[in-house]
Order: sequence, then structure tokens, then C-alpha cells
Amino acid sequence: MDETPPESRPVVVKPDRNRNAALADQALPELQAALGPNGCLSGEALTGIGPLSDSSGHAPDGLPLALLRPASVEDVAQALKICHCYKLPVVPQGGLTGLSGGANAGRREVALSMARFAGIESIDPVSATMTVRAGTVLETAQRAAEEAGFVLPIDLGARGTCQIGGVISTNAGGCRVVRYGTTRDNLLGLEAVTAQGQILSHLSRVTKDNTGYDLRHLFCGAEGTLGVVTRAVLRLWPRPAQRETALCAIDGFDQVVALLKRARKCLVLQAFEVMWRDHFVMSGGGSLFADPPPLAVLIEAEGDGLSAILEDAFASGEVTDALIAQSEADAQAFWAVRESRNPSQSLHDVLNLDVSLPISTMAGFVDDCGAAIRGLDPAADVYFFGHLGDGNLHVMARMPTLGAEGKAALQSFAYPLVRDREGSISAEHGIGTIKRDWLGLSRSEFEIAAMRGLKAAFDPQGLMNPGKLLPEAFSL
Repeated sequence: MDETPPESRPVVVKPDRNRNAALADQALPELQAALGPNGCLSGEALTGIGPLSDSSGHAPDGLPLALLRPASVEDVAQALKICHCYKLPVVPQGGLTGLSGGANAGRREVALSMARFAGIESIDPVSATMTVRAGTVLETAQRAAEEAGFVLPIDLGARGTCQIGGVISTNAGGCRVVRYGTTRDNLLGLEAVTAQGQILSHLSRVTKDNTGYDLRHLFCGAEGTLGVVTRAVLRLWPRPAQRETALCAIDGFDQVVALLKRARKCLVLQAFEVMWRDHFVMSGGGSLFADPPPLAVLIEAEGDGLSAILEDAFASGEVTDALIAQSEADAQAFWAVRESRNPSQSLHDVLNLDVSLPISTMAGFVDDCGAAIRGLDPAADVYFFGHLGDGNLHVMARMPTLGAEGKAALQSFAYPLVRDREGSISAEHGIGTIKRDWLGLSRSEFEIAAMRGLKAAFDPQGLMNPGKLLPEAFSL
């Protein structure tokens, strides 16, 4: 897949397991002394403390060498200096809600959790910004913004668990990108610590800052391969005086696109979410309409114009039925269907794809991908849904006949379909390990070579989240 000329590739250092074990034995006492008894856990102390791997279902065999839990930026810097000195690979971790294997630490690696370094440091109501620590749970930051009269627009289904550092490191998107953009679009300032323990701090609160290379955007989406995000300045937005939410039944994808065009023209859209019938029924929406529609669309908009727009959409044949939320409880019930909060069956064994496509090609992708899945496994269950307003489509598939081979089979035909439609193999969850070997379908050889160059500049020993993101990353 990756045909980068050998001379442009970094040298990959093969791990010496005996040497790594000896270095770990030397490093652990120093890490424990630097971080304290609650800041460096190893051995039996790692059992019973909760998950140590992300939600991808690809947990490594065994436990990491240690779990570092720094309580300050200085702790992070000191820990990374020690790990760098002893050449210990470090895997940054947030809320462990990712689906790409990017936060998983192997047996000879050190996991670094930012959970103890959490909290809102300040809210500036004049510049409409929030300075927040990396370990802060997204929902906590959202509530603080609301109490101050603002909206923190970054919003994900995992809002109650994911952490700001992980959200930034994966450049998370979510439900409201159509209105506010991705995390990158709402990131004004950033502080991070490099592999050598150097603190890069540019916690700017200004929108216009044209002072050379934008380091915050290098770390945003880098999945911890360049360093550890520690603090950030996020943009806040005025809280809408009024918001309307509706759930619409629609007969065909052309009508969905027509409704999106109408809504974009006439409304301040907050969200425009689409669900194909199987997902809508599985997620508990089957009884909301007399008959489950081929497609269901959840619209959220500022102001009070949504009802009038839907009347016009009825008259034009774009919508066959609609429910308009009469309360916040109604709106939450609609969102519960979209986010599969109460599925009719367990989703623990489903395979997930997270892709982006030009909207004009999405219906064809759904048809081709669904047919391919059922061709491989006639017993498969397939669910399509996503953030149509920004072209992000999610695919969930249960392929019981294929078992453990299902994921590889799904990727092998789905990602080329994405490439052929000029889409992206990762819209929200990053590359990690699961999509690493497919990166060449969305990025050119020269782009990947440039990424390797950045990796080498920030992390010359390849210690930060090794084996993630890049098809041929440094490893020790």
C-alpha cells in the first residue's frame, strides 16, 4: 500500500526486549519518585483500576509496563524526560472512547493518562474563550460554558467520558460540525509537552494569530505521536435564545439532499443527522412513525423557523411525516435514537467504520457497501447513519459468519469504495493502528513522507505512541 521510496523512510529500530525490561526496572523507581504513589502505577496496582484500552476491541495482550497519572504540566514534563532518558515508549490516553486503537499501550510501553490533570482554569466572557486542562471530561467543560452563558460547540456521543486532550488529539468532529466546525476550528491556543519533556505553550486567546507555523494544528489530530496535549484555549459561542428539533420521515436520499439544501438556505443549522431504516429501527425509532421510513433525518436549528421550513418541505414532497419536539425531553428522545442510547440489541460485537464522503456519492456508497457486506456474510446486520451536513457516514456491521476475519474483510472492500469516491477513510476517530495500513488510500506518498519528517523532528527516537497513525512509524 505504501510505496514511499526506501531512502525517504526513517530507520525502524527493532525492540530489544531484554534491554527494554532492564531499562524499565531502572526507570520505574525514578517515575514513582517524580510522580508519587498515585502518579505511577505498575504490576498488581494496574489490576482493578478500570479499562486500560480504548473502545476499539483491539486491546493488546497483557498490561503496560506502567500507568503514569501526572497531576500537573510539570509532572508530564518530568515523566517524559525520564521515559526519554530510558527510551521507554509512551502512549498518551484520554477517556479511551476511540475506535481506532490509538490509545492502546502494549506490554513494553508506558501508558500516560491525563485524568488527574482536569478542570476549567478560566472563562473569558469578553473574548468568549475557555482555558481547560487536558483531562477534563467534555461534558464537564460543556456545562461550565453553559453556566457562563455560552456554548462549547464540540459535542460527541461520548461526551460524558471523553477528555479534552483526546478530543484534540483526534480532532474530533461530532454532531454540530455543520454549524461550528471540528475541534480544530474551535482551538485557539494549545500547550503540549514533547517526547524530550519540553513544554510548548502558546495559550493564545485571539482569533487572528499569524505568527509563523501553527503548532497547535500539528498536535491537533496527531493522536499523541508528537507529544502530550496538556492545556487548551477553546472558542465559545453565544448560547442560542431558541432552538428547535425535529425528526423527519423521508422516502429517498434525493429528498434528504433537497431538504438539506433548503435547511442550509433558510435556517441556522445546528445539526443535520441521517439514519437509514435498519439503524433507525435498531436504535428504538421504529414506533415513532406509523411505518419506519426508508430514511429518518434529525434536524436541529437556531430560532423558530423550522416549522415553516418543514411545511414547505411537505408541499414539495421532501418529507412524508415529521415530529417537532415540544420540550427538551422530546428533543433528547430524538437524540437518544440517533445516538443508539437504547438499542434493541447489544452492539458490543459490531464492527465500526467512520468515513467521510462527498454527499453526492453517499447513497451509492451505502448501496455498494451494504451489498458487499451481505455478499460476504448473508447473515450480516448492517446499519448506516451519520452527520449528513458534513458528509460523515458511520457504518456498523455484525458479520457472525466471518468472526475475527470480519474487520479485515470489511476494510478491504469499504475503504477502496471510499477512495474511489474521493472521500476519507477516517472522519472522526483518527487512524490509530486499525486504519494505519490503509492511510495511503487517503494520503499521497509525499504527504505521508512529510508526516514522517514531522514525526522525526518532534520525536527523533520514536517514543511517542509508536506504531500508531503512520504506516511505518518508529518503534523501539
